[in-house]
Amino acid sequence: IAGVAAAVKARAAAAGRTVRVIGVQAANSAAYPSSLAAGEPLTVETSPTIADGIAVARPGDIPFEVISELVDEVVTVTDDDIARALLVLLERAKQVVEPAGAVGVAAILSGKVTATGPTAVILSGGNIDPLLLQRVVAHGLAASGRYMTLQIPLPDRPGQLARVSELLSIAGANVIEVLHTRHGQGLLIPVDTDELYAREPVQNSFGVTSHTKGAIKVNGVLALEGRGEKVENAGAH
Repeated sequence: IAGVAAAVKARAAAAGRTVRVIGVQAANSAAYPSSLAAGEPLTVETSPTIADGIAVARPGDIPFEVISELVDEVVTVTDDDIARALLVLLERAKQVVEPAGAVGVAAILSGKVTATGPTAVILSGGNIDPLLLQRVVAHGLAASGRYMTLQIPLPDRPGQLARVSELLSIAGANVIEVLHTRHGQGLLIPVDTDELYAREPVQNSFGVTSHTKGAIKVNGVLALEGRGEKVENAGAH
């Protein structure tokens, strides 16, 4: 960003125009906000991030001087923000961008930067492993409320899965996968007598994975809570 800021600010000054340059870092590895506040490069503790291309613990001395003078602001975005941005770029712009190259879009979509007037975002790099891309897409769908997995303990009676399917249909979601088991912690243990069965029915655990084109109405899906069932949103695979 130091080179971009120098070129853009020089071109704008020559044209008699004013331009703002905003930098974006991954929140898990953001050395610039604290360094700029301190007025000198600082070493910060970093955490893993999908934007490994911009994960630095300490700003370089020369870039720091340029950025301090020419960059107007540096904001941070989470990995969830980046995943949503990558998904939008794939779906809307048909662009395959690496996580570090999508942080600018993530900043706008998350509201960290308000785009006023003509605004340009640099998409820098498409170096992303296909397996990581697959995981990021699934994570982005989950973060935007379009992909979710529910773990639902239900009585072992006819029609229970139909009830779940009905609620998912009302929420506008499609069922991708259903995992049914009678074994697991927290489920009632099967008994042999009709009397005990009537009083404490056997439980099944249903794992339901669903997706939708728009955000899933989670409150509608979790309406089973109000009917006496325990529903856990387990997120994406």
